[in-house]
Parts: sequence; structure tokens; C-alpha cells
Amino acid sequence: MPRRFLLALDQGTTSSRALVFDLDGHPVASAQREFAQHYPQPGHVEHDPEDLWNTQHDCAAEALARAKISAADLAAVGIANQRETTLLWDRRTGKPLHRAIVWQDRRTADTCARLRAEGAEPLVTRKTGLRLDPYFSATKLAWLLDHTPGARAAAARGELAFGTVDTWLLWKLTGGRVHATDASNAARTLLFSLHTGTWYNELLRLFDIPPSVLPEIRDTAGFFGEVAPGLPAAGVPITALVGDQQAALFGQACLSPGSAKATYGTGCFLLLNPGAQIVASTNNLLSTVAWRIGGKTTFALEGSVFVAGAVVQWLRDELNLVDSASDLDALAASVSDTGGAYLVPAFAGLGAPHWDPYARGALVGLTRGTNRAHICRAALESIAFQTAELITAMEADAGLRLAELRVDGGVSRSAPLLQMQADFLGRPVVRPEVVETTALGAAALAGVGAGVIAPAQFAARWAQDLRVEPSMDDTTRAAQLAGWVRAVSRSRDWAKP
Repeated sequence: MPRRFLLALDQGTTSSRALVFDLDGHPVASAQREFAQHYPQPGHVEHDPEDLWNTQHDCAAEALARAKISAADLAAVGIANQRETTLLWDRRTGKPLHRAIVWQDRRTADTCARLRAEGAEPLVTRKTGLRLDPYFSATKLAWLLDHTPGARAAAARGELAFGTVDTWLLWKLTGGRVHATDASNAARTLLFSLHTGTWYNELLRLFDIPPSVLPEIRDTAGFFGEVAPGLPAAGVPITALVGDQQAALFGQACLSPGSAKATYGTGCFLLLNPGAQIVASTNNLLSTVAWRIGGKTTFALEGSVFVAGAVVQWLRDELNLVDSASDLDALAASVSDTGGAYLVPAFAGLGAPHWDPYARGALVGLTRGTNRAHICRAALESIAFQTAELITAMEADAGLRLAELRVDGGVSRSAPLLQMQADFLGRPVVRPEVVETTALGAAALAGVGAGVIAPAQFAARWAQDLRVEPSMDDTTRAAQLAGWVRAVSRSRDWAKP
């Protein structure tokens, strides 16, 4: 029988998922499991590595059962994962030494501040394309080595293995036979040189990381190993590892320079494909690896908005202005504008391109006539404004102009938001038929790695579900964006000591 299906493992921050796709990219079956979040003290966020593995294992088994297929029907397995989350385990026993330190964790903020004060950030940014921030893996790994009894000595003996979540799942799936990562995940560690595509010794010394703990870096699509006997999909080749946002970029078929996608979730991650050249940002964006296939690297420019869909949750759960996202959409659509009100949802500071940790939320421009419909509209507009800011910065960095913006994520279901986004960009906004873009990207890359899908073939099959054209005139757009800039200025540095 031909192997007609691909299995995508999508390991996220709050849940693990598994999806079965056919070779044409159509979803066949899925399963999802949530797992516990651990907050041992303020600013600390942890996951139990065994929870990540067990939920992913169970999802894989359930998805295959729902699809009514077996390992013999699978061409390949691909893994997409929450990025930067850091794990350390014993090579002999496979036992984690500590809970995983999640990408959201801020425990190493002081370490980053010290290194920044010592002048280390220019080197870090020049080599990695990233900022010196606890978001990334290097300082998390150093913390694990320094705060886990005996870890430094065990690492010196070559007994420990470090990995981001992709590496951990690969280790477990192969029965501990393969310790590897891909370029897209390695590029999120602060230890990887964009220029050489390898671990960079000067960065290892800076963060005091012993090379013995590091995984091998491989192409994003290619043979990593086979699933071990006794596991779901036993004997099936694992042919893709990819960070979740890069997976979504591929899943949106943004394979040509100048294409971009925005994923509206709790926050908003916007990635632009500038092609085979590293673009050094002058607008506070991140340069990173999108994927590496056949030894050839495609890079990405990335910007992150901290609060996108979370502003909907805030209106619902904290202000009790709406009961659901659909209520918010209806109220926002019931008025033609906000009456001059702007909501800046800087609840935990501002992300790119401002990177202001001291900014705080602001609701400005209120009049006696402002009502909850205006505030709901201002909330949706805040998502579109922030995304438009990132697009402007990306276009300036890359020296190009987007033809359209492809969108996905839960908030992309909001018709009013998509119209606002098109209007503030002055470009069409497009939502795909298959909205599971992260899992689809992992599956498609696995197909590429297994030789059953060609990238151009995959891109040709991408189809849109909805296309929203801009309807706002240039004068109104300029005035709206100028108002947003003024509103953001009111929120800046608010909590600065």
C-alpha cells in the first residue's frame, strides 16, 4: 500500500496536538491534550518534560486511531514546537534534571542586564540576529547548569544533553538514539551563528555553555531517524523539525522573498521571508532562520506583539464588557469608528518595534460619548495597528513592499479585525483554507524531507478562504496611524523607576 499520509506533532505552550494530513495538505484527523503549567515563583514558568512527551505520545496515538490508519500508511513524521523552551537531561537514563524552563520565563533578566552592561549585546545581535533577552535559551541553559546540583560536573563528563522541545521529542521518539535539532530552532538559542550555520564558540564562552551538551544541527527537512518500536508510528522516518512560527510561515506557503504571515494568538507573531540573505534590522526586529533545506538557508525577519488575542480575553474576563469574541465583533462592527478613542494594550510592556518593558496600557481620547462599542472597536484596532507597525518596520529593513499579508490563528476569524488590518496596511489580507498552518507546515516540511512533496508543489496547492481588500482612503489611513503613534507615546516609560 502507498504511504499516503503525514503525521504532524505540534507541541505548544499550553497543549500538545497531533494532526494527520494527506499528501495534498488536507487535514484528516487530530487530537489535543493540555498539560500543567508550573509557576514556582513570580517570573518563573516551567513545564514537566514528561508531560510534554506523554501528551504528545497520546495525541499521536489518538490522531492515528481517528484517521483509521497505521504506521504503514505514513510517509513521514514532522515536529513543530514551542521555541526557546529549555531542557536538560541525563544521556544515560533519559531523565530530565529539572523541569523545562519555558520561553516566557524571566528568571535570567538580571543575567541579561549584566551582560548588556558589560557590552555583550552588539556581539550577540551581530552573530545571532537576536537581542540579549531571557526569552532565548542560552541564559536558561546556564541557569540549569548552575542551579542543578552536580550538573556542571556531569556536563564536563559528557553525561548531559541540552535541547529545545524539538530535540527532546526527537530523543524520545528515537528511543534516545538521536540528539539533534534543526537550524530554525538552533537560531533561537543565542548560541548559533546566522553566518556560519553552526554553534559559535565565542557565544558558548560568553554564556559559559560546555559544547558537550549541544545537539547536532541539521537541515529543517531531512532524515533525523525512525520512530522507535513500541511507539505510535513505529518505524516511520522523522523528516522535519521546525519552530512553530517558522512552520506557520511555511504552512502559509510564504516561500518567496517578500511574502509574510501574521499569526494572531495570545500575541501576534509576524514573519517575513526576505530570501537567502540575512537582513540586519535597524528597526528593532529579529533576524532569524526560517528553514534550511538541502543545505540552503532561507532567513526571516520577525516581530512580536505581546498582546493581540489577549486583549479580547481582557475585555471579557477583567472588564466584563463582552461574553465572547463574537460579541466583541458584533459591538465593534456596530460603530463606524472609535470616536477618537485609542487603546494601547501594553499590559506587560511593548514588544517590537518599541521593546519598552516600562510601557503600560492606555485608553486615551475618551469623550462623554464613548461607549463600550467604541472601546471594543479600539481593542480590535489595537491589534491591527500593532501589526501595521511591524509591517512598516519590516518593509524598511528588507527594502521591499508586501503585496498581501497572510493571516492565521484564532483571532483571524474576526471579520472586523481583518477589514481593519487591510485598511491600516493599505494591502489585502488573506486567510487560508487550512487554518492549522503550524501543523500543516510541519507536515509539508516532513513531506519535503521524505521526498514525497516538492516545496513548489506545496505552494501551488495553497488556497485562500477569504481575501479582504482595503477600503480606507490614504488621508484617513494616515490620520489613523498618526493617532496611534500619539497614543503609544502616552503609554511609553509609564512604569519606569
